[in-house]
Amino acid sequence: MRLHNGRLAVPTTLLALSMVLAGCTSFADSVGEEAASTPTAPPEPEAAPIEWTDCNEEIQALVAGQPGSERDLGFECGRTEVPISYEEPDGATLPLFLVRVVSGTQTDRIGSLVVNPGGPGGSGADAAIGLALSLPEEVVGRFDIVGFDPRGVGLSTPVECIPDERKEEILAAEPRPVSDEDLDAAFALAQEVADDCAEEYGDALGTFNTVDTARDMDRLREALGDEQLTYLGYSYGTTLGSTYAEMFPDKVRALVLDAAVDPDVAAQEDAEQSAAAFEAGFDAFATNCTGLLAGCPLGAEPRQFVEQVLAQADATPIPNSEPDPDGQARLATPGVVMTAIQAALYDTQSWPQLAQALAAAQTGDSKGLFSLADSYTGRLEDGTYSNLLDANLAINCADREERFEASEVRRLVGEWNAKYPLFGAGSAAGLYTCSVWDAERTPLPERDAEGSAPILVVGNSGDPVTPLPGAVDLAEDLDSGVLLTWQGQGHTAYPKTDCVTAAVNAYLIDLTAPMDGLTCPA
Repeated sequence: MRLHNGRLAVPTTLLALSMVLAGCTSFADSVGEEAASTPTAPPEPEAAPIEWTDCNEEIQALVAGQPGSERDLGFECGRTEVPISYEEPDGATLPLFLVRVVSGTQTDRIGSLVVNPGGPGGSGADAAIGLALSLPEEVVGRFDIVGFDPRGVGLSTPVECIPDERKEEILAAEPRPVSDEDLDAAFALAQEVADDCAEEYGDALGTFNTVDTARDMDRLREALGDEQLTYLGYSYGTTLGSTYAEMFPDKVRALVLDAAVDPDVAAQEDAEQSAAAFEAGFDAFATNCTGLLAGCPLGAEPRQFVEQVLAQADATPIPNSEPDPDGQARLATPGVVMTAIQAALYDTQSWPQLAQALAAAQTGDSKGLFSLADSYTGRLEDGTYSNLLDANLAINCADREERFEASEVRRLVGEWNAKYPLFGAGSAAGLYTCSVWDAERTPLPERDAEGSAPILVVGNSGDPVTPLPGAVDLAEDLDSGVLLTWQGQGHTAYPKTDCVTAAVNAYLIDLTAPMDGLTCPA
């Protein structure tokens, strides 16, 4: 059972901020016995106002010393309410949490730039903070940077139904469950997680879905005072953004959809494409490593080196030289090794860390592997977990109707393990996760966003998480889609290279879209 987690890497500040802000209302307190919403057309009630408070001092302390923290920025934290069910817009509500960042040098303000880092399960509030530190100053100087934690995520009534002990079990589980015994264990673990969440939330579990989050986002647009939405979404954020454009095409000012999730592929094809893309991503990492002038810490055959570390961790889990706060040593199983590899392939800047971590693991220290794996799974310094995994599963499963029989998954595991030796078996086994998820489904709509303003879709030729064909398909599906391609490695493109940055800036600020099909060099 693997985490399907495509998200932008941003500093995780709000995990600490939550300790100094007022406590969150639990979802159970908000929802009671409300049923999940359905994809019927929403009514048009007025949006609830956003109650803003000054949290500048707290956030400034948390970001001190980070790149970009020298910028003149002011931070506000906000709360608002949205309907739990849009079938009953005047019924029970749940609170959403936001962060707004305003530059002290802002001039000629255009409006709000709403951001989402992906996941699903990534904190939009965290993303607003991280992006305000890193986006081009000409963009930060023209927009308020606004991020919200989607329903069920972060500080917005987080869905919490997987105990930390179970998350440790998921992390440690066999990443390539090929044998019948390993597959039986993977299926049993998926069923246990599904049962835990169904028992905790009942019929309301389907409330955490992308269609209703898109409706929430339009409420926020209205409450922010913007006639139309300007939006920057990464990875899963492209699914949220394109869903918004389909439902509210006349409300689109400018949408940048970076590292696009393919809207046209079914779950099986998506999982196989993911396995293939991660294999290619690992090969790119290996080629880069062996080409280093200083030499590759993994030797001349990085793939063979990884197989040796996996076998080592399987025989005797590798200890972490840095004990947990409770003094207990953590032991890296093959599941931890593979999670660390997957985490590092998102960003080329993590490649040196991965090489060093694997080399250290071979000598008996898994500290570096755990650092990468924990950043991916949402494990905090105190040994507890954020709700990233809970939200990721709940939203992914609520968005999908497809189900797979165990026999079909077993067949695919065998086929894909042969084709994609590192990632195939895990990707195939993951298809079972949502098949046993007991919640109402709200499938994503087909998305052409007829009548929308131009929408900019960005893809990387070397993206190991959301392969380039997804961006091509999304741009073709959208009536007003404009495709921008970067011939680079890693997940997401903006603002990593001058060519992409210039094109996106001109679109966001002046509404000047680049030529459809523009390709930027690596």
